[in-house]
Amino acid sequence: MLWSEGKTYHPEPFEQESELEEAILEVSVVLFGKDRIYLDTKKKIGAKGKTVNIPDGYLIDLSSAKEPKLYVVENELFKHDPLKHVAVQILEFSLSFETSQHQLKNIVKDALEAEPVAKAACKVYAEDHGFDNVDVLLERIIYGKDRFNALVIIDELSEELEKVLISRFQFPVETLTLERYRDENEKRIYRFEPFLSDVTAPVTKSKPGSMPLDPSDIDTIVVPARQEGFQDVFLSENRWFAIRIHPTMLPSIKFIAAYRVAPESAITHVAPVTSIEQWKDTSKYVVNFSEPAVPIGPLKLVRGGLRKAPQGPQYTSKSRLDESKDLDDAF
Repeated sequence: MLWSEGKTYHPEPFEQESELEEAILEVSVVLFGKDRIYLDTKKKIGAKGKTVNIPDGYLIDLSSAKEPKLYVVENELFKHDPLKHVAVQILEFSLSFETSQHQLKNIVKDALEAEPVAKAACKVYAEDHGFDNVDVLLERIIYGKDRFNALVIIDELSEELEKVLISRFQFPVETLTLERYRDENEKRIYRFEPFLSDVTAPVTKSKPGSMPLDPSDIDTIVVPARQEGFQDVFLSENRWFAIRIHPTMLPSIKFIAAYRVAPESAITHVAPVTSIEQWKDTSKYVVNFSEPAVPIGPLKLVRGGLRKAPQGPQYTSKSRLDESKDLDDAF
């Protein structure tokens, strides 16, 4: 349950997939963020004689000024045996995507025509970032190699499904969980972690002259490390393991930095990355270094500053770390 003084909310599981989809639309602005557009459109994709199926929707990601993306969305309920169903659907989506890019472009274009606000947002993005029009923008995010990205939205994510999604596909598959609760007066609330919130999370204040980091410029993952693990693994084994990493970010990561928890409370070392692999039989990863870590900074936590001590992996760029004086500068 979720509890506050005078109010108690109990779980209200989704009975039908349509209920989950209604909830997604209700919270879409917060769930996806202001720079992403969710299109609730269901039309068949796939070339004649090839794999054909119907995605549940599409997410246009305009959070990067340099690399806009399109995610094909699968909405699923945990009780529907998602391990088999989701894995098969995602594979079929990828096959259909490859054989019907022109058809897919028209589907997305028609969906935007039906959503004037969404179309206007795409038009502004296209004008601001060097695309002649929305058509050209859609071609950029759909046509070509390695354009397929998948997003699974589910009410409960099992460790087994998470392992399958990171180990069986050569393309990124992101996941979001969305849970529903209800109080005695039938008021509903939802529990979720916004999409890629630890990648593109804005700060409420910034230092004068500082610029937000474009997601396409990210090449470094920062991990919190306790003293024993830092000495025995980060420095001695030239690796760091059991890390949760967004599949979308895997191709971008070229460096790993260690934020050493109190009493150091600072980013102190950085190492180049040679490979990232699934960690044993889990949904996490091991990052292997190509060279031993070297000292940096230290970039100390600022008491009362803009950034709190990292509790999990965070993303930045090596160039930003090199130019930083403290943790507030680093992200």
